[in-house]
Amino acid sequence: MALLGSVDIAPSVLQDRTDDIRELILDAMGEFGEKNYPSIIRRVRYAQDIQGLWYTRGDVMAVLAAVHGETVAREKLVSITEKFEGLLPRGLSSRPSPLGN
Repeated sequence: MALLGSVDIAPSVLQDRTDDIRELILDAMGEFGEKNYPSIIRRVRYAQDIQGLWYTRGDVMAVLAAVHGETVAREKLVSITEKFEGLLPRGLSSRPSPLGN
């Protein structure tokens, strides 16, 4: 569990939080994503762990930008990204973007 950034997270809690993030992402992509981007929906739905979900964020951003425009998509992705806090190895955590300034 130390590799996940916290020794306090029980496997069942990690699984619950992973499932919550998965549902959040799927809800954000909505029916538009389901209809127009089924391969991305499948990647999110069947990601085997928290790292797998982490790596879908670029594709999720593309779907959200197609639906809402880039500015709103970025805001939604920041909200999703915050949910990963404390669940990932240190090397996978987000760094502040110079584009956000």
